[in-house]
Amino acid sequence: MSKDLPLNSLGLPKPPAETRVVVAMSGGVDSSVVAAQLAEEGYDVVGVTLQLYDHGAALAKKGACCAGQDIHDARRVAETMGFPHYVLDYENTFREAVIDEFADAYLAGATPVPCIRCNERVKFKDLLETAKDLDADCMATGHYIQRKMGPHGPELHSAADPNRDQSYFLFSTTPEQLSYLRFPLGHLASKAETRALAAKYGLPVADKPDSQDICFVPNGNYASVIEKLRPGAADPGEIVDMEGNVLGQHKGVIHYTIGQRRGLGIGGLGDPLYVVRLDPDARRVIVGPKEALSTRIIPVREINWLGDEPFTARPEWHLSVKVRSTRPPREAIVRPISATEAEVELLNPEEGVSPGQACVFYETGGTRIYGGGWIWRGR
Repeated sequence: MSKDLPLNSLGLPKPPAETRVVVAMSGGVDSSVVAAQLAEEGYDVVGVTLQLYDHGAALAKKGACCAGQDIHDARRVAETMGFPHYVLDYENTFREAVIDEFADAYLAGATPVPCIRCNERVKFKDLLETAKDLDADCMATGHYIQRKMGPHGPELHSAADPNRDQSYFLFSTTPEQLSYLRFPLGHLASKAETRALAAKYGLPVADKPDSQDICFVPNGNYASVIEKLRPGAADPGEIVDMEGNVLGQHKGVIHYTIGQRRGLGIGGLGDPLYVVRLDPDARRVIVGPKEALSTRIIPVREINWLGDEPFTARPEWHLSVKVRSTRPPREAIVRPISATEAEVELLNPEEGVSPGQACVFYETGGTRIYGGGWIWRGR
């Protein structure tokens, strides 16, 4: 591979026909467009779809990735564009690396984000290794995020379309993985552009709806999945105020999340009450006024740092952070404790900060992602 050759559209110094790209295909419109576009540009495309869990209950299900219909859709796209397509059985890996932790985290009163763990432990680890085994030069996905070359190597940046940006779910991508990954959709201005490309390529998934749910949680019903995985998880207990006074009964801690107000069954007590903490060991749901949800100091661990200097090179970093995928970044001071732990101080307190969620670091006023970590305990 000569360094004198011009770079192709994937940033590699060789002609597209000599560049093998593994495309992670979920069966949805985004990854299908990536595969079709690269195939049309003349790349040596290999499509790979992961079978992540038992399809028995999922075959007829719409709106989630990796189900039986999605494998069928990915295969049809590969046939349409004329490149090979493989299905890999990752059920055991997925259960051990993602589903079991999801269940245990919920039982411990946390609010986990399994899509991040799936990217970190399955797609960008095992699948990426498979891509290398297939002698691929790089791996491409349909994520809405941008990879840009900076003075110190590849950087992670938010998607051009803030409504589609998936950076919160990709903060744990390591520098080594980032050197091998490509995200061809990150620069698009809107999802409408992606669908227009799908129609242009004549893809059978051009009008397929976006997935909404976590793939192994039908209809967003977390509690029913947890009960199946961990029998006894829905044991009843007490709803108490912050002084420990019993206000009512609940049907299982797993039915509640930090910040929840509706469905507590303890109305008529004056000011609205919110879930401020979960105590799964005592089977208690602790409620309090809205101001009790405000958090300024957040302990974060398992940090993946994407800065140019070592994380511990400074006593503090002035960044913006996201504590939930649906919230905008807020200004904060990040104080390293070690290479993988920090205390994050929000300049303005946030409500409903929950253990198990990610805290993702962003350049204040810019688009670069500096990594992030996991929120690991409440007040």
